[in-house]
Amino acid sequence: MHATPASAGPPDGTAARYDAVVVGGGHNGLTAAAYLARAGRSVLVLERLDHVGGAAVSARPFTGVDARLSRYSYLVSLLPRQIVTELALPLELRRRRFSSYTPVGDGGLLVDTGSDDVSRASFRSLTGSDADFEAWQRFYAGTAAVARRLFPTMTEPLVSRDEARALVGDDATWRTLFEEPIGAVLRRTFADDVVRGVAATDALIGTFADVDEESLRQNRCFLYHVVGNGTGDWDVPVGGMGAVTGALRDAALAAGATIRTGAEVTAVDPGAPGADAEVAWADADGRAHGVRAGHVLAGCAPATLDRLLAASGAAPVGDDTAPEGAQLKVNMLLTRLPRLRDGVDPVAAFAGTFHVNESLTQLQAAYAQAADGKIPDLPPSEIYCHTLTDPSILGPSLREAGAQTITLFGLHMPTRLFRDDPDGARDAALAATLRSLDSVLAEPIEDCLALDADGKPCLEVRTPVDLEGDVGLPGGHIFHRDLAWPFAESDDEVGRWGVETAHDAVLLAGAGARRGGGVSGIPGRAAAMAALGA
Repeated sequence: MHATPASAGPPDGTAARYDAVVVGGGHNGLTAAAYLARAGRSVLVLERLDHVGGAAVSARPFTGVDARLSRYSYLVSLLPRQIVTELALPLELRRRRFSSYTPVGDGGLLVDTGSDDVSRASFRSLTGSDADFEAWQRFYAGTAAVARRLFPTMTEPLVSRDEARALVGDDATWRTLFEEPIGAVLRRTFADDVVRGVAATDALIGTFADVDEESLRQNRCFLYHVVGNGTGDWDVPVGGMGAVTGALRDAALAAGATIRTGAEVTAVDPGAPGADAEVAWADADGRAHGVRAGHVLAGCAPATLDRLLAASGAAPVGDDTAPEGAQLKVNMLLTRLPRLRDGVDPVAAFAGTFHVNESLTQLQAAYAQAADGKIPDLPPSEIYCHTLTDPSILGPSLREAGAQTITLFGLHMPTRLFRDDPDGARDAALAATLRSLDSVLAEPIEDCLALDADGKPCLEVRTPVDLEGDVGLPGGHIFHRDLAWPFAESDDEVGRWGVETAHDAVLLAGAGARRGGGVSGIPGRAAAMAALGA
C-alpha cells in the first residue's frame, strides 16, 4: 500500500505549510487525513515505513507462497458503520457463524451463534446442566444492552461518567462492568472454570493483567471487546486487513491529502498558543525537512509523541508508565485443518475463535508465571481461521488444494520476557505455545503446516519486541497504552473529543487516545473533528 508518486507532494517540504500534518500513516492517521481533506483542509501524512497501514496491513510472509495474511491485526469490530458510510469506504465485513470452540479433554464447548439448541447441548455436555448456558445468555444479554446504548457515543463528544451510567440504565450491569473486577464477576456468574475462562479472555487480549486487579484495566479491555457497533461481533475483512487501510488510503488521496512514505518525523514543536506548530522529518535518504502546520495529529503512540516533543524541548503529553505489550502473534498456512479429539468438524471449531488452554485457572497460572519473568509452561492462546470465511486472500492453486490460514494470538507474553534475549525468548515462547496447541489437538499442528518455496514451514512469529521494531509500537503494546474508559473522567473532558493535549495545536489521533484500541478509526475521526472545531 504505497503512496503513489503523484501523492508525494513537492520534493522539498522545507517551506511548506499545511492546515494539518498527520504523524503516522496507520489506519487512524489515514482516517483523520480523509476527514480533514474532505472538509477542504490541506493535509500532509508522514509515514516512516515505505508503506501505509501501520499494524493493519496484509502481507505475503512466506517465500513463493501466494497467501496474503493480515500480519498483525486481523478482525474488525470497533470500526463504526458511521465511518464506513461517511468516507464511502468499499469494505465488506463478513459475520462468522460460530462464536467459539474450546477443546476440553476429549470433548469441548461449542458456542454457535446460529443455534441456541446446539450451544445449550454443548454447555450441558461440558458442565452437566443448563445452568451455565442460561447464565451465559443472561450475562451477554446485559453486555449487548450496554453495547447498544454506549457505542453510539463513541463518535460523539465525550459524555460524563454519570451520563454514561444513565445511558446504560441498569445499575447492576454498570457495577458488573465498570466498578467490580471482572474476575469476581465471572466466578459469581458461572460455575464452570472453562466457561469462566472463555469469557475472561476478552478482558486479557493485549492487556497484561490479573482478572482481579483493582485498577480495572482488565474490565476496560473487556468492555472494548464487547461493544463494537452495538453488537460486539468480530467480523472478517474480506481481502484481509490490508483492504481496510487500502480503502482509507484511497479515501484520503481522493480527497486531496498528500501522503509521504519513507518520511520519519524527528521532532514536533507545538509552537506558542495561536501560532503554527513545526514538524521536522527526514526522508529515506536521510535529508532533513521541515513543515509548518495549524494542527499536528499524532497517529503514533503517546510515548512516541513525547519523544518527538522532547526533541524540540516541549512538555510531554503522556505519563511516565512505559507501555508493555503482552502477546505472541503466530501466522500459519496449513495444507488442511488439524483433527480434533472429540470428532467435532474442524470447520465449525476453527470458524470462530478456537480457545487453547484458557480456563480461568489456566489463565491465572500463566499470568503468575509471566509476572515472575517466566514463559508460561502452558501458554493460553486463541486461534481464528480467516480463509474459512474469506478464501480470497489465497491464490487459486492454494484455494483448490484446500489450504487454510490460521492466526494464533498468545496471551500473557509480556515484553519483559523478550527484552534480554529477543531471539532465544521468541524461540522458547513459540515452542511452548505449539506444545500448548498440540495438547488439545488429535495430531501435531506441524503435520498440517504447508512449506514455502525454500522447503521451510509456513510459520511466522512476532513478539512485542518485534512489533516495536516492525511498526513502532512502544513496548509492542497493540493499544499504544492501557485502554481508558470511553467517557470523560473529569469535568474538563466533558464535551471534548478525548484527543486533546496540553498543546493546543497537537492532538492524539491514534489508539492511545481516550477511545482508542483496536482497528476502529474512532480516534482518527475524533482528532479530525477536534481540529475542525466540531
